[in-house]
Amino acid sequence: MTTPSLVTSLPGPQAAAIVERNRLSVTPSLPHAYPLAVKRAQGTMVEDLDGNRFLDCAAGIAVCSTGHCHPRVVQAIHDQATRLIHICGADFYDPMYIALAERLSNLAPGQSPKRTFLGNSGAEAVEAAFKLARYHTGRPGVVTFFGAFHGRTMGAVSLTASKSLYHEGFGPMVPGVAHVPYAYCYRCHYNLTYPACNLACVDAIEDTWFSRSLPPEQVAAIFVEPVQGEGGYIVPPDGWLKKLRALCDKYDILLVADEVQSGMGRTGKMFAVEHWGVEPDIICLAKALASGMPISAMIAREGVMDWPPGAHGSTFGGNPVCCAAAQATLDVVVEENLLEKATRLGETLRANLNDLAAESRLIGDVRGLGLMVGVELVKDKHTKARAKEEAEQVVQACFRRGLLLLTCGPNSVRFAPPLTITAAEIDTALSIFADALAEVESMSL
Repeated sequence: MTTPSLVTSLPGPQAAAIVERNRLSVTPSLPHAYPLAVKRAQGTMVEDLDGNRFLDCAAGIAVCSTGHCHPRVVQAIHDQATRLIHICGADFYDPMYIALAERLSNLAPGQSPKRTFLGNSGAEAVEAAFKLARYHTGRPGVVTFFGAFHGRTMGAVSLTASKSLYHEGFGPMVPGVAHVPYAYCYRCHYNLTYPACNLACVDAIEDTWFSRSLPPEQVAAIFVEPVQGEGGYIVPPDGWLKKLRALCDKYDILLVADEVQSGMGRTGKMFAVEHWGVEPDIICLAKALASGMPISAMIAREGVMDWPPGAHGSTFGGNPVCCAAAQATLDVVVEENLLEKATRLGETLRANLNDLAAESRLIGDVRGLGLMVGVELVKDKHTKARAKEEAEQVVQACFRRGLLLLTCGPNSVRFAPPLTITAAEIDTALSIFADALAEVESMSL
């Protein structure tokens, strides 16, 4: 599997059979982007049950940063599975858990000593951070942002505000959560322009929410995605995170960075907050931490992680095999210079998408850091009316041509390929995307 091939019949007969079996036996709560039934994957290539091959620029929702089945990760999983699969780091001293915790604590930005809790998923890391913030501060309130996705377990989904669907039928949500506008400059909530706005969206938290409905002395934490993920791959302007940090410091509020999608090299830095020189009090990690194995981390300043034994734990969190995969993943990111590669190829990808935007009537905005790139589609570049159906149509047209992409936000398409992708594969992805975009533009004339 070295190059993508054009696919001619989707879904093929075997994929169609899987789709039907799924309909009869699997929870209907799981959405599916398109009828892809995967047989195997290697590097940036995915093959379905019918032999169709695809260039993967979704990476399992930004999970497979080292590519599918990287040999070093596979070997680490195999070797660890022959020695120890499970022991429970919550009840016993697991050297694999401790070694990974040490490494992540040392990698986390800032000079403050850190401690690490290991879980199984991004939502579990967020739940842990939510609980720790309330425990440490003794305060119930939390501020988070419209467009945010923090997970779908009860605490995490209460913080989430990317789709009302995630709340529908599950209320009441966890009390004490307030949502405020994110720094979405392309669609500024306050109709201002950066930098003349002086980051008014941060001031509004204090001037509106703190003064009218949520006393800051009752706020435990502000949860923020340094680059908003499902909300549309939105990159905040320079200075925004630092001003948010200063607001937290003013009122002794914890700053929690949800780096589940942006962390572990996706943006060209190990942590996205490093682009702005900000040290959070708590960081949540998952997705790309172990190249597809289920593991997450909640890293907190030592003085913040002051809860007692038994206050929080996880039976499977920090599983030895997952820890081995995480160590191998970090080794690959460092030794194969994937941070530098994400930065360089991300610049190429955005430059070419901007060139395409100049010719396209649908592309309203191109944004991103590293290989976390969003393309927002609009019906009209002046009114910025959201092209929701067109964004989905472009993703489907790419799929039919052998390129895997996903939407994000109401009307954006996200590029989140493995960090191991080559320049030639970026060119292929751009060519397919341009053809798919042209097809959809011709349909909407």
